[in-house]
Amino acid sequence: MSFANLFAVALEHELNVILGVATSILLIGLSLKRIRQPYIIAYILTGVLLGPSGLGFIVSHETAELVGEFGLVVLMFFIGMEISLSDFIKRWRVAFFGTGMQVLFSFLLIYLMGLSLDWDFKRILLLSFIISLSSSAVVIKLVEDHGLSNHKIGHQVISILLSQDVLIVPMIILMTLVSGTAIDSEILSLQAIGGALILLLLFYLLRKKEISIPFAKALEGDHDLQVFAGLIICFGFAFFTSAFHLSAGLGAFVAGLFVNASPANHWLHERLHSFRVVLISIFFFSVGMLIDLSFLQENWLTVFWLVLVVFLSNHGINALALRLLKNSWRESFYGASMLAQIGEFSYVLASLGYHSEIISPYTYQLTVIVISLTIFISPFWAAGTKKAFKMSSLVG
Repeated sequence: MSFANLFAVALEHELNVILGVATSILLIGLSLKRIRQPYIIAYILTGVLLGPSGLGFIVSHETAELVGEFGLVVLMFFIGMEISLSDFIKRWRVAFFGTGMQVLFSFLLIYLMGLSLDWDFKRILLLSFIISLSSSAVVIKLVEDHGLSNHKIGHQVISILLSQDVLIVPMIILMTLVSGTAIDSEILSLQAIGGALILLLLFYLLRKKEISIPFAKALEGDHDLQVFAGLIICFGFAFFTSAFHLSAGLGAFVAGLFVNASPANHWLHERLHSFRVVLISIFFFSVGMLIDLSFLQENWLTVFWLVLVVFLSNHGINALALRLLKNSWRESFYGASMLAQIGEFSYVLASLGYHSEIISPYTYQLTVIVISLTIFISPFWAAGTKKAFKMSSLVG
């Protein structure tokens, strides 16, 4: 078979994959729309259905995970675009206190479990970090879907979430230290330099009331070039932080803060919205592909209890934190329901623990499926909490 024929066959397969994914999301999404459920569930169900443990239509995780990472970068960019840095700094107590409580109580919970199960300290620390992080992709979508973007409780939930995202870097460094893996001094130096440069940029943004984006006037009214300008800003900052061995998502978030301080914020939102929908949907699709149905069937009771413990503990801890931040109990339980899942950055920590032999292959697979299931169940959990506490008056 000639190269041209091989290329044509490969292209045909890729087109079939795109067609299958889009059709499945559309049909499942329309069904969920009838019962007023978020489209996140459609994305994950499509991943389960078409993935290795489902119909086997897609057997490789790598491509979906790669595009999913792009989705996270775009999501963090949009999060930054929604946030005024000066307003966020004013709420630093919320972020520090709420996130601190989450990490501390998660550690105490896992520590008590670890004592009874004879776990070593490295495993206790790793698992406590894993359950203490919520999902940026899920929480932002839930806050939007529940109409809390402009409400105090929504702002506090986002503040806690963003602090968790920032914490992922020191968590990775700490786990690398306790695992006994050698730390490259050159990488550590680059991270320190990159962190210092980001802090300088944030200080500059605080001092300036309005930022001017290069070529903003030339781009005014030019919809085509505005798309590429937005992508350059988003992925340019992500590339910058990646070059310093920091999170690409952190760079995209800083890019969003930069855009928020400029008049270009409005048109960038409009031009990149479609990219956001597609890339984030593929991230959730990749989450669905990670759910191994055969493993779930064999270990369903263990998985059930772990998922329940995660939801109850995370919900309770975050509700207490929000209550201590002077919200009513109803508001606190409602806001905490959106932070109750385990986040996508926990996959990174679980992978690090697996490759460092802190956790076994069985525990790694168990951790991955618990993370995936909490992400999948989260919209139902938040909707159930809203209904139980009759929160319609809060969101109007």
